[in-house]
Amino acid sequence: MRIEVLGSGCAKCNKTKELAEKAVKETGVDAEIVKVEDFDKILEYGVMVTPALVIDGDVKIAGKVPSVEDIKKWITK
Repeated sequence: MRIEVLGSGCAKCNKTKELAEKAVKETGVDAEIVKVEDFDKILEYGVMVTPALVIDGDVKIAGKVPSVEDIKKWITK
């Protein structure tokens, strides 16, 4: 599984990455977490507001920090 955190490196983007790492650790899911800061790449997903979380190419949330529980639901489906 590939989890991408889209954002410029702001506090909310960093928090989203932390929460994704926590969710992966707590669920034991095998996942690669990647931080994407390239705006052209971010725009390719159609994301205009960061932070955003992408799981296996599917944008799950944009413009706000997700909860650990939401991330866990998305990665265990």
